[in-house]
Amino acid sequence: MTSPAWQRRRTAARDLWREFRTNRGGLVGLCVLAAIVVLAVLAPLITDESGLDVISATGTPLQPPSGEYWLGTDVDGRSVLLLTFWGARVSLLVGFAATVLSVFIGTLVGIVAAHFQGWPSAVLLRVTDFFLVLPSLVLAIALSSVLTKGVWTIVLAIGVTSWPSTARLVRAQTLTIESRPYIERAKALGGGHAHLIGKHVLPAVLPLVLANTTLVVGSSIIAESTLSFLGLGDPTSVSWGSMLQTALSSGAVTAGAWWYLLPPGLAIVVIVLSFTLVGRALETVLNPRLKAGR
Repeated sequence: MTSPAWQRRRTAARDLWREFRTNRGGLVGLCVLAAIVVLAVLAPLITDESGLDVISATGTPLQPPSGEYWLGTDVDGRSVLLLTFWGARVSLLVGFAATVLSVFIGTLVGIVAAHFQGWPSAVLLRVTDFFLVLPSLVLAIALSSVLTKGVWTIVLAIGVTSWPSTARLVRAQTLTIESRPYIERAKALGGGHAHLIGKHVLPAVLPLVLANTTLVVGSSIIAESTLSFLGLGDPTSVSWGSMLQTALSSGAVTAGAWWYLLPPGLAIVVIVLSFTLVGRALETVLNPRLKAGR
């Protein structure tokens, strides 16, 4: 038999989905994201990974799109369609992993800075301001330059430099929640810090964090593509950013090989736009002020 709390969560989830479906932009973005994620996950099953090896490439360099190679080939004779499929895996992995790290740090800092007054809040706010003043991409480039090149280096570089906006958002929401009467009652009844944060603050903050997370994923994918385009990515793996970097450095741009540039560029635009549509739709559903203004 399900508990009343679980039934309330199920009802809230159904209501959320019902409202989300009324937002056409968010629904389109969700469908596009689902299709891209499915293709990326199934890439090892629907494509031949050996085609990524330069030695095994069977096409001619910079061959235009044809019946054999739907999106043409790169400078090494590899299928651009195959590279785009496998590049999605790395770009999505970095985007999701960096977002998890960024949102975790931002949520933790935001809640602690709002809940604990005094010197802990002052120190955390100064650290947040420091990261806000310096461009996150510049810090990510600096970290990627001094650390060993690899996928997880990019994840670390993006995650530890992009959390301040989440921290500010969570801090503001936490201050709003802790000013409500039921928080004062919980304190009067002897509720400790762990009880207040775990039982009252965190559940109320999570919907806003969820909406913000979808927007952070898009930013993380752009940051990964930028770092890979600058040559700071993992040289052993294919991503959309590394495809653009190879196209530029190999002379494909000057050779007019548009089929090498267009697929990864469009893929980045489409997936970031899809995450933005989903994030804005979730904001509209979860934010009462935005909901009232529709």
